[in-house]
Amino acid sequence: MLDLGSRLPLPARHQPGGWLTALAPMQDVTDLAFMQVIAHYGAPDFFFTEFFRVHAHSRPEAHILRSIDENTTGRPVFAQLIGEDLNFLERTTRELLRHNVAGIDLNLGCPAPKVYKKNVGGGLLREPAKVGQILAMLRENVPGLFTVKMRIGFSDTENFDRLIDLVNEHRVDLLSVHGRTVKEMYRSEVHYDFIARAATRAQCPVLANGNVTSARRAGAILAETHAAGVMIGRHAIRNPWIFRQCREQFSGQAVTRITLADVRDYVTRLYAATRSPEIPERNHVNKMKKYLNFVGQSVDGSGAFLHEMRRTESEIELFTVCDRHLLGDPSREFSPEPYPGVIARPNCETPESGTDGCSLETITH
Repeated sequence: MLDLGSRLPLPARHQPGGWLTALAPMQDVTDLAFMQVIAHYGAPDFFFTEFFRVHAHSRPEAHILRSIDENTTGRPVFAQLIGEDLNFLERTTRELLRHNVAGIDLNLGCPAPKVYKKNVGGGLLREPAKVGQILAMLRENVPGLFTVKMRIGFSDTENFDRLIDLVNEHRVDLLSVHGRTVKEMYRSEVHYDFIARAATRAQCPVLANGNVTSARRAGAILAETHAAGVMIGRHAIRNPWIFRQCREQFSGQAVTRITLADVRDYVTRLYAATRSPEIPERNHVNKMKKYLNFVGQSVDGSGAFLHEMRRTESEIELFTVCDRHLLGDPSREFSPEPYPGVIARPNCETPESGTDGCSLETITH
């Protein structure tokens, strides 16, 4: 496959000349512990951090810096910023460039209302002129790789072509496109035609993002969009083997079959990796339940695992439910695709979600 060619060479990938894979940045998810767990099962080509919030009094959050400074996955990590003030963004960029980052990534896509109402993340898509100013400043201050993650618009796609032209004008090195508008959040179908439009119009490699549910689906999306690769978010929470499986799919190999016993191993590993002595057991169990909301989409078509798992309150209860559903028939296949109708949370998110960012609370489907 021909590489589309960026303004600067991207870091070496697992399969030279092949399609790219990346773990999408997700608040409260893509921390050091989660990156290490993903890497155990098959790392993507690139990692992206949770976003660093940039404002007058901000400094790069220590827990996010750990995912850069203590990264032992062997894969490059891009640092993502979210903000709108040029001076504060410049200051934070200079601070982050003192760390071993693969590049700087700008968030132009977070759909959480508390974010876009501050005119950052996806909110900036309403103001192409402002986006152009930010891109110009970052390009001037980032001597290495500068990347962008965006949605296709705010409430409509009126500014889409103009935004892609700004990406070209300011020599962005890699563009990730989530094929929904901000207002569509995670509810609508993904508009892959706009990702294809970006792949044609942009002068840098484009990653397709949105409902990349499996390796087979990734291959179909790439055939439809002619993107340079895929960026996967919540379906990597559900299936941490997905990047390894994508590489197998892309190279024509048999795709690794995952069993429920394998998933039980993942639950144990994830629980241990994300455990912290200062976090009460009940709180940690509640966080694990948020991850398992996604895992449960591929355990059984009736949603029985999800129903029982959501009602657990202790470590013992949680693992008892896991053992019953994952080790009762351990050789049974963990479905590569989510079962139809089995959703990650009991209720769809509302447009006025009270969450603070693009977190486990908002990426529900």
